[in-house]
Amino acid sequence: MRLNPAIYEAFQVVMRTGTISGAAEILGRSQPAVSRMIDKLEDSVGVKLFERRKGRVFPTHAAHLLLEEVERLFVSLSSLDDFSRRLEEGREASVGVASLPALGLDFMPEVIARFAKERPQARVILNVRMSVSVEKWVSTQQVDFGFAETPFQLTGFNTRIFADTSYVVALPTGHPLSEKEEIRPADLRGERMVGWTTFVSARRSFDDIMQGAGIVARQLVESTMSAPMCNMVKRGLGLAVVDPFTAWAHKDPKIVFRPFAPRIACRFALLQPDTRVPSTLASEVIGHAEALRDEVLVQVP
Repeated sequence: MRLNPAIYEAFQVVMRTGTISGAAEILGRSQPAVSRMIDKLEDSVGVKLFERRKGRVFPTHAAHLLLEEVERLFVSLSSLDDFSRRLEEGREASVGVASLPALGLDFMPEVIARFAKERPQARVILNVRMSVSVEKWVSTQQVDFGFAETPFQLTGFNTRIFADTSYVVALPTGHPLSEKEEIRPADLRGERMVGWTTFVSARRSFDDIMQGAGIVARQLVESTMSAPMCNMVKRGLGLAVVDPFTAWAHKDPKIVFRPFAPRIACRFALLQPDTRVPSTLASEVIGHAEALRDEVLVQVP
């Protein structure tokens, strides 16, 4: 028979006080009520727990054995209550995120910093991966959500567009092209470029545009990420076409950013496992990401 924990509590107090009346006073119950609880416990375990003599109760050997089990029970219940409090306060919960580098290197650390001010005890695990790996992590439910660039190769997750914006051109400060409001393919004729590697979708789009304009870009240095491309532009290695979130993160007197025309679409999506309901903490992190995204896209040309 499954008993109410209050019965075990009454037994524990009776063992401590040695009287039904004393236990009743501590528990805030009537003496008959406590007696009935002890009777119910004895019926449940099938052995006599107390000898009653002149208003006092004397525990049997079985009662002492049971007390050890009851004390372990209350230690476990106390631990469970403490866990519940930690969970409510966000101290036991965690949020797993996978992000492509464009958002993972600088943008997400700022998002996590803002989240941590509200949830200082919550744990966040940030995994920075290329987009195809982000898809794998989300589809196999290794993270709560992820950010990847469209289009997708896998299934097993729900998606919505997080940012639909455009790539921009990074130029060294003082470069003649920095006087222009936007940079067009003809402006890049003969310019030394820091380019994407060939398997990056933005590289293919850029090459198509340049070839359509009859221009061969001088891409003498290549990279898989916008962040090192910006750092190379600062060091005078050439111009680069980079995503706007990396441009935001690399505000520096040595570099300026201008829109590129025609537009090269930069579409990042939010991916969530299609068999998991988003946790409260995950939703809060996403909310901070959306707020910061809006700030970023206002600042970048």
